Parts: sequence; C-alpha cells; structure tokens
Amino acid sequence: MRTFLFRYATPATLTFFLVSLVTGIGLFFHIGPSGFRGSHEWLSLVLVVPFLAHVWRNWRAMFGYLRGPRLAVTAAVTLLAMVPFFLPAQGGGSGRGGPPQVALARRVLAAPVQDVAPVLGLNADALVAALVAAGYAPEPGLSLSAVAAAAGRDDAAMAALLATLGG
Repeated sequence: MRTFLFRYATPATLTFFLVSLVTGIGLFFHIGPSGFRGSHEWLSLVLVVPFLAHVWRNWRAMFGYLRGPRLAVTAAVTLLAMVPFFLPAQGGGSGRGGPPQVALARRVLAAPVQDVAPVLGLNADALVAALVAAGYAPEPGLSLSAVAAAAGRDDAAMAALLATLGG
C-alpha cells in the first residue's frame, strides 16, 4: 500500500488540483456545465487524500519549508488575502453575498405575508391558510422568515413551501 501511495501521490495531487482549478474558474466566471459545482466541491475534498500522501512522500523537502521564512510569509499573505471575504458587504446590505436569486429570496422572505401573496398569485387569506395548513402560525405584519423561525423552521423550509404554492 505504501508503494502505491508513493507512486501515485504526486500525479493524483496534480490531477485533482487541475479538476479543482478548471471547475473553480468555471464557477467564478459562471460558465460551464451544471456538474461543475458538485464536482468542484466533492473532488476538492477528495484532493485532501492525495495531498496528504504527497506531503508524506516528500516529507524531507516539506520539512525544509518549516525551517525558513518562506512558509510563514506565504501563510501570512494568504491569510491577509482572505480577510476581505469575511468583512461585511458595503452599501447597507445584509453582508451576505451569493447569487442574485439567493438575494432575491432573502428579500421575499423578509416581506410580510400580505406583500408576498400577490407575487405567488394568491390573496393574503389563501397564503395564510396554506401556511397554517403547513404548520405555521402567521401573524399580520410578520415577515415570512419570522413566521418560519416562530415555527422552529428555517428560511429554506419556508422557501420550499412557497415554491409549491400559487400558479
């Protein structure tokens, strides 16, 4: 088994890295097939195995990086490059990024029942009845997110229900 790991550690690291690179670029630029997201997420996790085998295989060379400042410098630069991604978004937004459809869903779920009902092709009473039938207890003026939270559910559960309603 050790010979197998030593023989395939570097080629597997390279191969999985290339998959992560291509799918990551596709995701960043919103191009490519729908399978990019799943393959990027899962195969990037699988990349950990050949990476660890590669480090084990090349331990002496890797240990050399620990003695000098190169690893510390690159780690510091990488951590500094990550900081902006953890800062709240500017411009009065919620501080949460993501695709525009997610931002739209957040705005819809932040609205009260009576405001969302017409968007679903329902009147407010019909939407309230559907929510009650699904185990929610909507109150006038409460946002759909607040109604979901009061029922011990999350926004995803509310969105899933709303997607089945109306016409």
